[in-house]
Amino acid sequence: MENVQDHLHKAFHDNRLIVKVPQVTAFFWIIKVLCTTVGETFADYLNNTLGFGLNGTTVFTVIVLAIALFFQFRSRTYTPALYWIVVVLISIAGTLFTDNLTDNFNISLLTSSFVWAVLLGLTFAAWYGSEKSLSIHSIYTNRREAFYWLTILFTFALGTGVGDLIAERFSLGYGISFFIFAGVITTFALLWKFNVINHVFAFWAVYVVTRPLGAAIGDQMAQNDPKYGGWGLGTTKTSFIFLSAILILVVYLSLSRKDQIQFDSSQV
Repeated sequence: MENVQDHLHKAFHDNRLIVKVPQVTAFFWIIKVLCTTVGETFADYLNNTLGFGLNGTTVFTVIVLAIALFFQFRSRTYTPALYWIVVVLISIAGTLFTDNLTDNFNISLLTSSFVWAVLLGLTFAAWYGSEKSLSIHSIYTNRREAFYWLTILFTFALGTGVGDLIAERFSLGYGISFFIFAGVITTFALLWKFNVINHVFAFWAVYVVTRPLGAAIGDQMAQNDPKYGGWGLGTTKTSFIFLSAILILVVYLSLSRKDQIQFDSSQV
């Protein structure tokens, strides 16, 4: 008990604690969708346009992600630029992990989606068993942050599998897929609003579904497939558009600090 008290006293400044994740606002969800879109298009850009290949792109992304996570864990507070760089890289990594299972190991999207869903469930179970909470508003220890980022990785991998399964394997196309995922997100939001589901379940459910939503947006803009649709902007232009939008929003949040979370010690 004394160790917990010592940790909290060290973490607090003027009896307040700044956690290492942003407040969940409209800005959070907008940037998150933008990041998921980049995860889809930038992975294709590295893989195909720059010719890294799937294996080369995966190795490169994992190395850069490891470096970004190193600095994220060393940071004592939430830093918008660093946090969202990690999210973008995890988005790309999650896409690549699913693509590797499909392309290199011939594992079906249905099977890989099931595997990621199981791993996500096990991560939640381990997180709750260790911390007795799945709250994203108290990420102020390395262990909680490790669970947080591992959960996010599996949500991106799962979202990639489900998105590709619906858009391509079920031949619904990118446009119809977008409206399906948007409808699912709206449903979860309404269930939360009317207290049918709690805020933790609602948050992570929407977090998973925003991944295929963003992928559908990215594919609709970048691709030009006679079967699945698309506007044919290409992965380079699409990635640039969304990376620019992320940069603008992150700079704004860095200056305005509108997404900082602060709690009194009695709230933790």
